[in-house]
Amino acid sequence: MELYMSLAIGVLFTVGVYLLLSKSLLRILLGTSLMTHGVHLLLLTMSRLKTGAAPLLGEKAESYIDPIPQALILTSIVISFGVTSFFIVLAYKAYQKLGTDDMEQLRGDGDE
Repeated sequence: MELYMSLAIGVLFTVGVYLLLSKSLLRILLGTSLMTHGVHLLLLTMSRLKTGAAPLLGEKAESYIDPIPQALILTSIVISFGVTSFFIVLAYKAYQKLGTDDMEQLRGDGDE
């Protein structure tokens, strides 16, 4: 199962990097979103896919699942939601002000 997860992570990172290198601001936003989903799967796979009891230890618990990766993934989801929301608002305001989402035109002529 870890092999399939690793392949899915590789595909997500590959497509995310490809979209990050494009000229359209919307594609860059989609690329960052795919990269964060790849990070979520990477955190899940690094902790190994386990089965067992709930992550609570009681008197009769012989096996349990480590809750740290779950907490890290939840934190990563919240942070990526905030960053994605910020990027969407920033892209919308840039499109409203400049009328384009092409990164070459957003750079302007003063940088060359």
